[in-house]
Parts: sequence; structure tokens; C-alpha cells
Amino acid sequence: MKLLRYGAKGAERPGLLDADGRLRDLSQHIGDIAGNVLTPEGLDGLRQLDPRSLPLVDGTPRLGACVGQVGKFICIGLNYADHAAESGMEVPAEPVIFNKWTSAICGPDDDVEIPRQSTKTDWEVELGVVIGRGGHYIDERRALEHVAGYCVINDISEREYQLERGGTWDKGKGCDTFGPLGPWLVTADEITDPHQLDIWLEVDGKRYQNGNTRTMIFRVPQIIAYLSRFMSLQPGDVISTGTPPGVGLGLKPPVYLRPGQHMRLGIDGLGEQNQRTVQAD
Repeated sequence: MKLLRYGAKGAERPGLLDADGRLRDLSQHIGDIAGNVLTPEGLDGLRQLDPRSLPLVDGTPRLGACVGQVGKFICIGLNYADHAAESGMEVPAEPVIFNKWTSAICGPDDDVEIPRQSTKTDWEVELGVVIGRGGHYIDERRALEHVAGYCVINDISEREYQLERGGTWDKGKGCDTFGPLGPWLVTADEITDPHQLDIWLEVDGKRYQNGNTRTMIFRVPQIIAYLSRFMSLQPGDVISTGTPPGVGLGLKPPVYLRPGQHMRLGIDGLGEQNQRTVQAD
């Protein structure tokens, strides 16, 4: 299934994309694509529905983040060796963990705001993993059983705030609009192998990132098992698994985003995002 949320910001409704690419409304059956809806039992309930029985949604409404009411937005840094190299950092011995604040979450095609006085806002296309079955001390061999589905994430980053201002990375990662999710959540049963997906990003039509998830250092089961040592994972938690090379920071000379640009990014089988950059008010 391809699950999504559509409508005005703060008033999104749950929906799904049918086999013909048409948007169907789910709001007679569930309140949101969130929480217990994403558990194995919740998803099984949705699979029992005949998409043809669901109301069609007219027009082309705005798409919101594909997951609502996110409890934790956890990110993995430097998870592609060639990205670590371009960033001038060593390949980590253990996963690097940081957070995005949930207030950073936005829709896949919403405008991305360049923060006030920012000169180093950057892009990072990433594979998103959404937790369906919660747990802690999860066995790596069974970790994929805890995945509800996958989505595209743009891990927007302000590099000065992240790397030059002291403290942790978080201050450069969680600005408003720095976490577009979607366009839809593709349930795990539709993705044969999350480690064999082409992943790419363009700015103003120029392809900067062009990788494949097969080159991850720490794969999805390792990441889930590792995170669950330090926190319980809960249905609807989002994990962003790292980016391949080609970010602005790694270019010679570096290239950063300016207001008025267009980002287009995607992952095989998971859809595309399109964002315009604007100056924050």
C-alpha cells in the first residue's frame, strides 16, 4: 500500500494511492496515518479494504507529511562511506545518532525555508524508515518485522549551525521545514530489499546526488537494533538512514541553497519530492 496524508497544513486527512495512481480517502476508517494504524494489526485492517470502495479525492490537493503525530524523528549521520569522506570525517565505528525536532516535519512539496542569516543551507536525500511494531532491545535478525514502511526524506541541514557553532549537530538539523516526508509511505511488503534502491537529488535540474542504498555502512536491521538499545521505538517513529555523496558541503568549492531554487529528489519505488526554497520570514 501507498499511504498518504492530504489537505491543508494542520488539517490533513488520511488517504491511499490506488493501483491506478488515484487518491482515495480513508477518513471513514481511520483518523490519521499514525500510531496504532501503523502496527502490523492496523495495516492488516487497511489491507482488508477494497480501494475501489473508498471515495475518490478530486483535483490535486496538497500532500502533507506521509506520517502524522510523529513521536521521534531520529537520524543517522555519515552512513555512506563516500559521504563521510566528502565531509572530511572518519567512517564511524558505530552509528552516529542525532535528532530532528518534529516541528521540522513538512509535506514533500512544501516550501523549504532558508533560515535568517543562513549562508550554508544544504540538501540530503535519505531513505526513511517508519516503525510499525514497537520494542526495545530488538533482535537484529527480526528487526525488519518492526518496519511499517519506507519513504523519501530530505534531511535539510544548515552546516554552519551544525558544525561551526559548538555543541551537537541538532541545532543545524531541526529548523522549520527541514524535514519533508513523503510523498507517501510505502508499506514494507512492497519493498523487496531496502538496500537495493537508487536514490538521487537535483537542484535547479542539476543532478548532485546519485547513489544506491546498497552502499550504506549500517543497514536498516542494524540501525533499528542499535537504536533500540538506547530508547524504545514506537509505532510512527521515523528514522532517516543517512545520505549518499553529493551534498553541497562536499563540493569543491561548496555550494549551498539560496531562496528561489528548486529541489527534486526521489528513491526507486518511493516517489519524488519537489521543493522551492524561500527566505524565512
